[in-house]
Order: sequence, then structure tokens, then C-alpha cells
Amino acid sequence: MTLTRRQVVELLDEHGLAPSRALGQNFVVDPNTVERIARLAGIGPGDHVVEIGAGLGSLTLALAATGASVVSVEVDRHLVPVLREVVESHGVSVVEGDARTLDWDQLLVAAEQWVLVANLPYNVATPLVCDLLDGVHAIARMLVMVQREAGERLAAGAGDPAYGIPSVKVSYWATARIVGRVAPTVFLPQPKVESVLLEIVRRPAPAVTADPARMFELVRAAFGQRRKMLRRSLAGLLDAAAFAAAGISPEARPEQLDVEAWGRLTDASR
Repeated sequence: MTLTRRQVVELLDEHGLAPSRALGQNFVVDPNTVERIARLAGIGPGDHVVEIGAGLGSLTLALAATGASVVSVEVDRHLVPVLREVVESHGVSVVEGDARTLDWDQLLVAAEQWVLVANLPYNVATPLVCDLLDGVHAIARMLVMVQREAGERLAAGAGDPAYGIPSVKVSYWATARIVGRVAPTVFLPQPKVESVLLEIVRRPAPAVTADPARMFELVRAAFGQRRKMLRRSLAGLLDAAAFAAAGISPEARPEQLDVEAWGRLTDASR
């Protein structure tokens, strides 16, 4: 059971609401899409799921129908009463709050491991995913719907055109892959961009043992001048001996280095 396009429109009209452009709201109004997301999430009884940006509850209902325990977060105070009306009778716990400032330890206290499933607002998706990987280790897996370009950046490997700082961040903590595409027609309002479904699985331990603060200092400096060779963009941070010790050419550019290479370079810079 989930919401159809007609039901979403009726709920909005009944409560005098409209999607907020400022909050990046695009409601999913296609039952097949939300059921597909729930299926790809691989969740069921015994699983604990947290959803960000629940909106009116279309995806929420599909998640609850799997038998998983669902906590849904919504920042829009105008939507929260309607969301509660739609989903709480299905056993869903609704939390009003901003995912960027929540006390995640308190929110996820009920279980050691959680799955994040969400239709993320385009304007916060990339930094939010990176922040959750950095700071919320209870989230073991994610299946998130994001703008295609954002998904490609987060899932990119070394050498891919979309490879950048977020790609290295994801690779440090997890593995990522695009598992599906979503047409603009399933949303209300209909966005002008395509969306993808991105699966992220946290590693048991980070990909490298290098100091993360130092490593991402180098990553940010290098990608900040991504057209330059590393010996130029990292001048003052690394010397020729560090490149030699890491087995990396100082003429390389940042998009050529995978997370393991960044780890070697960081270790060599001590």
C-alpha cells in the first residue's frame, strides 16, 4: 500500500500545502517506484530503517509494508502532521527535524545497525551522504534516490569523469554503485533532471589506515586545482621524497588516484 498521484494531490489540497522549492521537495507519486525502492533496499522484518525527507509518506508506506521498523525524519513542520496522519497507524515513528543537525546517536538508539532509505533533496544530498558516512556509523547501508549527477559523483571511481572529493570520501568509508534510474515523471512537481538510485554499503573498516584528516587535506588541496599536476597543487604539503615513497608520479593529476593511492601518499607525507 502506498500513495497514488491522485491521493498526493488530494492531501496537498486538503491541507492547503504545496511542495517547497526552498526545501527541494519533489514528492514521489508512483507506487511502482516506491515499491521498487523498498525491494532494492533488501529490508524486511527485523531490520531498522531510517528515512530522511519523508514528505507525505509515499515511500514510508512502502518501507513499512516490508515489515521493517521505520523511523521517518521530516524537516517541514507543515508536512509533519499530515505525514503522521498517513503513516503512524502503520507503526512508523515520525521525527520532526533537520537531518543535518539531528542528534543521530539518540535517534538511532534502538538498534546497532540501520539502513538509510530516502528520496534525498537534491540541494543537500551530496554533503549529507558524506556527513553521515563520517559521523553516523550505525548506518550500515544506504539506498538513496539522488540527482543523476550527484549519484555519479558519489559512485565514481578513479579515472571516471565524475570522480572528485565526494568520490574519495565514499570510497574511504564504503562501496557504492548505481542500481537504477528514475524518470522525472514519477515526481510532483516534475524536476528537470534525471534521478538515480544509489546503493552505499559501509566497509567493516575504512579502505586505508592513513590519517583521514591529513588525507582529506591533501585530497581537497589537489581537487581544488584539479587541472594541475600533483607536484604543483600539493606544493608545500608534499615533497619529491613523499611521491617517490608512495610510488606515485608527481606529474599525476588527482582524478588518477584511487583511495588506496591517496592513503599511500598520506602515509608517505608523515
